Amino acid sequence: MSATRRLIAVVLLVPTVAALALWAFAWPSARTAPHDLPLGVAGPTAATAPIEQRLTAHAGAFEIHRYADEAAAREAVEDRTVYGAVVVTAQGPELLTASAASPLVAQLLQQTVAGQAAADGTPMRTVDVVAAPASDPRGAVLTASVLPLALAGIMAGAAVTLLGLRGARAAGALVGAAALVGLIAAALAHSWLGALTGDWWAEAAAFGLSTLAVSAAVAGCAALLGPAGIGLVAFVVMFLGNPFSGAASAPRLLPEPVGAIGQWLPPGAGTTLLRSVSFFDGAAATGPALTLVWWAALGLGAVLLGAQLKSREAETAPTESEQREPALAS
Repeated sequence: MSATRRLIAVVLLVPTVAALALWAFAWPSARTAPHDLPLGVAGPTAATAPIEQRLTAHAGAFEIHRYADEAAAREAVEDRTVYGAVVVTAQGPELLTASAASPLVAQLLQQTVAGQAAADGTPMRTVDVVAAPASDPRGAVLTASVLPLALAGIMAGAAVTLLGLRGARAAGALVGAAALVGLIAAALAHSWLGALTGDWWAEAAAFGLSTLAVSAAVAGCAALLGPAGIGLVAFVVMFLGNPFSGAASAPRLLPEPVGAIGQWLPPGAGTTLLRSVSFFDGAAATGPALTLVWWAALGLGAVLLGAQLKSREAETAPTESEQREPALAS
């Protein structure tokens, strides 16, 4: 390729990448709003009917779940079935929220639901059923952990590839590095900052599994596709997985299908898993855990497969050269 063509390629490539990055990060943020956000309604039908009418007036904003009483609504919030619930009691209506699930959603519900009720002359008490820790009420630590974990996974996968590790050694290095990242992350976020309040070892496992899902994918793609595989996975994780994760808001606040796509990628699945094990005693943790396991398993499988393919190529190459030598001699 001539110098002029390389110059043109750089001039065009950089703005294209910048445009993609701005689109991936800015567009979901600019369109943050509830999209079929699961919200519970509990109490007598006659008393909850006006509330449901007000909620359904926000077309496409809320997905209404009906419960018999306050206890059932609280259980649904604690199980992460809904982000909150409006309960009609003998003392008046109250709003149940879970700021640990998403401080932004809790604030939005207070403004949209409780604020509208107050404007209509019906004060609504707000109860934070699963509150975010006092040391991190806005969930800033959890949000900030998404990018470092993604970078750690990319770096680990790239390092294994560039150092020439293959097969079982590469897989062992990836698992060992991810385990150490998980322990260090839990020590910082839980023990030092106090931003997580769940089982320490479960949180460390969530951190480690999130890292392994990325690092195994990077190393696996590189084993099958060469160095280009590193760039491919890095692009998917950084330009799609990170902004589509919903870590700073919630998956149901992102425009569709961004929220759904984000939960199938390691950053989004890792964030959801960490919230579940840290604040909700593991409720709704199965889905994101399986997503991360699949990423890790497929990545490690690709690492082992790539090593076998290269071994076969190495064994075949001398055989072909030996067959050529007698022919040349004759």
